[in-house]
Amino acid sequence: MNISLKDLVMAGVQWELADTSIGFMEMVSHKTTTPPRTRTAAVVPPISPATPMDIETSKAMASRPTTMDALNRMILEFNHPLKGGATNVVVPMAASTPNGLVIITDIPSSDDDASGKILSGAAGELLDKMLAAIGMSRENVSILPLVFWRTPGGRTPTRIELDLARPFVSRAIELLEPRVILTLGTLAASEIAGTDLMKNHGTPVVLSNDINVFPIYHPNYLILKPGAKADVWTVLQNVQKMLKNV
Repeated sequence: MNISLKDLVMAGVQWELADTSIGFMEMVSHKTTTPPRTRTAAVVPPISPATPMDIETSKAMASRPTTMDALNRMILEFNHPLKGGATNVVVPMAASTPNGLVIITDIPSSDDDASGKILSGAAGELLDKMLAAIGMSRENVSILPLVFWRTPGGRTPTRIELDLARPFVSRAIELLEPRVILTLGTLAASEIAGTDLMKNHGTPVVLSNDINVFPIYHPNYLILKPGAKADVWTVLQNVQKMLKNV
């Protein structure tokens, strides 16, 4: 059976990768005849919370914090359905010297779950090189996951799992006040920008609060498909120009 990468992306299959770390611009033109080893996640049923939660409780808790530190403490206290199955909670990473850019990704990887840090491992190394290519680093960008706990087997989060975490994501955006949001992967593009990544990669979407959202491929996908890095490079340059001109 032939299954293309597009099929995997459109199906929402999660994967993790190990690859040799090289510069982002080198990756743009990198050619390989041996694809990286991939591992697709088995279908795993959702975990039921020990105590049923509801959206109103989530909204009430997320509305209280007035700083990112306070919001992260509230996330630690929140009894999300995924909390019991994860090793660590992966809270938003707020920039120490903000430049107006917020990056939103999908779910914590197994590396993130083990370390408690967002976008670690091979995907994080590539993201760091992408940021460095436009003169940025994790010191001046903020990074948020759509949910703060790894799903069982790395499966796509359910609608209720996403909805329960969303008030905290929305509150983080309010507190960080970004000028530009960069979404990584199909799920973040759909949830934040309401767009189909495969059809509208790099096409900016303006939210009701006038924030420009640029959807791009997830670093994991870029490791699998090096040729796609040329498209991402163009978007990153546009983001850099927008931040400089605002």
